[in-house]
Amino acid sequence: MLSIQTNVTSLIAQQNLSTNTAAESNTIEQLTSGYRINSSGDDAAGLAVANQYQSDIGQLTQGVQNANNGVSTLQIIDGGLSNISQILNRLETLATESASGTFTGDRTTLNNEYQADLGEITRQAANIGLNFGGQFNTQLNVYIGGGELSTQAGSSQVQIDLSGASNAVDATSLNLNSTSVLGGGTDFTGNAVANLNNTNIVFNQTLTTGATTFAIDYTNAAGAVQHGTVSVAASVAGETGAQFVSQLNAAITQAGITGVAAQIGTNGKLQFSGGNLLQATESDAGLVAASDTVTSNTTLLNGGNYQSAAGAYTTFAAGQTQTITVTTGGTNYAVNLTHANGDTIGDTITAFNTALAGSGVYAVQNPSGQVVLQGASPFQVATGVASGAGNVWATTAGAVAVTAPTSSATSTGNALNAITAIAAAVQALGLVQGAVGTGENKLGFAINLANSQISSFSAAQSAIKDVDVAAAASNLSKEQILQQSSVAALVQANSLPQAVLSLLKSS
Repeated sequence: MLSIQTNVTSLIAQQNLSTNTAAESNTIEQLTSGYRINSSGDDAAGLAVANQYQSDIGQLTQGVQNANNGVSTLQIIDGGLSNISQILNRLETLATESASGTFTGDRTTLNNEYQADLGEITRQAANIGLNFGGQFNTQLNVYIGGGELSTQAGSSQVQIDLSGASNAVDATSLNLNSTSVLGGGTDFTGNAVANLNNTNIVFNQTLTTGATTFAIDYTNAAGAVQHGTVSVAASVAGETGAQFVSQLNAAITQAGITGVAAQIGTNGKLQFSGGNLLQATESDAGLVAASDTVTSNTTLLNGGNYQSAAGAYTTFAAGQTQTITVTTGGTNYAVNLTHANGDTIGDTITAFNTALAGSGVYAVQNPSGQVVLQGASPFQVATGVASGAGNVWATTAGAVAVTAPTSSATSTGNALNAITAIAAAVQALGLVQGAVGTGENKLGFAINLANSQISSFSAAQSAIKDVDVAAAASNLSKEQILQQSSVAALVQANSLPQAVLSLLKSS
């Protein structure tokens, strides 16, 4: 049918020309952008998947950077731990030198360096953030990403546990704060357990339940008398003496008792040492004799203690007085006891320590309910005659002999205790170094996985979104030919109505 009004053939040619032109434009856009999908209309479902891959790639790329930063931080910590290890080696050298009974030098000089090195350990631990409560003394969570493929919580981050006192490396956390290499070390006078240094024994065989409790009197940094109690639970399976002493020292540290440490003496017995120790009492059967006491002072070998005669403490009645004079360092300290300040043993001890403030001599109560004087340096006691029946000391006027520390005191006790503590500290430091090294390896493995996922996600995204250049170039050639054909056909279609004129001319 020939029609002037409607050229159907031209309309069909125009439609195909428009389709071919749009296809050619789309192909040119793909080739110039490099993407098969340039708008949601190209492939909405594919674009959504590709965008998720792109998000994962961005997350993992930053996660790799996080992990590399984490590795760098752990390497800094690791270097600090290696340096602390060298300081421990120096401490062991000093302690070993002092532990020799043939050492003829000045142990105070050794101890000065020893204490300075302990302070340096704490400073360096704080510097790398592994002092107790420090910046990195916690559980470190390094976010890597890539956990969307797993249903397990926390799969997107690497956890490195450096928390707690067991992962802190300051001197206190390593249980070295109360150690020294000064001469000293004294044990319980009634101690029957004399084989604690035998590592093959099963310690506390007769005490498989309950705990061994120690009451410790000591002086703090201000010189005030303090009282502390520590307990060590018995081990049903048994343990060595070294294990028991390690637990006891940990309990002493936890109780906040400073300047006091337990050790195994050269005679194999439990000893206490430390410049702040005044008196330690073991009140439970099973370790030593019940209510046995160890007394000490800073110098150990030239100080001492004085206690009243055996028997119940007699309080002062109204009108009764007594003067006690303590001489130390060339200074006399007078303690005037009356019914007001000596009516009970507790008030009497308070009166003594008030009058003796700054002297280095302290009054404590022993398990027998007696007043005991102990000092950091040698001292003398002179008793005045008491008026009336009440008195603390013997009524005989004149000087009273001060008893020496127990004969089991040794010049190497502190150093031997320090060696034991340092050995435990080396082991504890090794565990922390192991945790840090494990963290470095875990982050390294996480980096490898993240890089692998980045490659895989990038390949998957490319397969969906990137254009196949070869196929697009082939399509462009086809579409260009179709467009040219469409234009030529449109020209022919537009010329068809002219045939009608031929029909009209012939008529």
